[in-house]
Amino acid sequence: MESTLDFSPEHFKDLLDKTTELVLNQFENINTLDGYNDFPQPEVESWFNEPLPIDGMDVSDLLEIVQERVLKTATGNLGPHMYAYVMSGGNQTAIIAEKLATTINQNQTKWHLAPALNEIEKRVVSWTAELLGFPKDSGGVLVSGGSAANLTGMTVGRNIFFEKQNIRKTGLFNQKPFVVYASEEVHSCVDKSVELLGIGTNHLRKITTDSEFKINLDELETTIKTDIEIGLQPFCLIGNAGTVNTGAIDDLNALADIAEKYNLWYHIDGAYGSLAGILDSLKADYRGMERGDSIAIDFHKWLYVPFEGGCTLVRSWDKLKRTYFKKAAYLDTELANEGNRMEFNEHYFQLSRNSKAFKVWMTMKAYGMQRIKEMIQKDIDLTDYLNDLVRESNDFELVADSKLAVSCFRYVGTMKSKDEIDDFNKKLMPELEKDGRVFIMGTTLKGEYAIRACLINHRKTKDTTKYLLDVIRDVAQKMLLIKT
Repeated sequence: MESTLDFSPEHFKDLLDKTTELVLNQFENINTLDGYNDFPQPEVESWFNEPLPIDGMDVSDLLEIVQERVLKTATGNLGPHMYAYVMSGGNQTAIIAEKLATTINQNQTKWHLAPALNEIEKRVVSWTAELLGFPKDSGGVLVSGGSAANLTGMTVGRNIFFEKQNIRKTGLFNQKPFVVYASEEVHSCVDKSVELLGIGTNHLRKITTDSEFKINLDELETTIKTDIEIGLQPFCLIGNAGTVNTGAIDDLNALADIAEKYNLWYHIDGAYGSLAGILDSLKADYRGMERGDSIAIDFHKWLYVPFEGGCTLVRSWDKLKRTYFKKAAYLDTELANEGNRMEFNEHYFQLSRNSKAFKVWMTMKAYGMQRIKEMIQKDIDLTDYLNDLVRESNDFELVADSKLAVSCFRYVGTMKSKDEIDDFNKKLMPELEKDGRVFIMGTTLKGEYAIRACLINHRKTKDTTKYLLDVIRDVAQKMLLIKT
């Protein structure tokens, strides 16, 4: 079909069948999938180091290249041996959803460009508000991930908080510096957000944490009072509904009280942990989350959808519109809109958006929230199991646990010196990456280095969890043999 880029129907079907086989192959040995494939960067670069294609190639041949160079070498996010960062492994219903959404290729920015998908996103926002205890008329938007969700929440906060100063027109000029407060465990995207918003990291106060890595409330309030006394403007308080480092949940209710007392915008970073707040076993720990002015959520974490799937929720659609609406003649659909159409371009920055909500909607519909809750609880139970294995061992020690699915520990063997243990575990990380059987990373907590395992994958079991320690022990012992 030379007049278009399309294939014949028969050829297209054949290619789709081949891609389906490639997808199925990824799941064929899912339980034994290595966490990491250790290829040197120059080698990977060499696979794709070629001139700009002038003439095309047969797509069947191209798929063979993709299979060998992309699919077979991919980091094992799908499988149970991924423990680094916060990688949930995705779900199969969402794979189907992504394929269908890409096929119809809707720009979900204006209602008449994607009517069904716009209504689906509204519904996902409504369901999320219900899950987290936010008001029924809460507004929200699907974004790329937690970083964008936190930036969006803080942007709405800034524009609404300083609305009387007409900040959207006047900018930050002649404003006295305003201050953001968060714990020292807050995600690094908050630093980036205050830079992007023109606030500056000099005005981001990182408050120390207690032994459970929760924000120190007394220090927080003292810092706010001090900033007021020196003529600064306290603006935003950020609560952690599950930190990435340890899974710590701040006292969200106490933070809500402080935000109310000092008239602060109360934003909650729930990108990792907020959805765990729907569990009966954890509801008490999340008390106060429903009082946030805005909250960041990641569906590609504990709703197990593939990347990307972040969300920002605020307490009304109106606040989003007052933050982002900009009239433009070529976007005006007032003549066709009787007032019921949701125009997402009037409630967010982007004018081109794919449908991130579709896979979330299909996931919720296919599995139901009860089954999702069971998977979240399983992840947490397996983390408790890992912590017990560490405590019972003679060669590991626990550094930090939490009520969520993060465990921080380290290999100690027979080493006695803290410096020696720290140094050994730092050297252990690249050796584990080379080994590749599991993929795990380290972190630093109050100056101490630790191995950090995040168990957020519905395909994990007790056997795969035990396997994690077995592999780390095996690699560590080989290192010690070489050392001696």
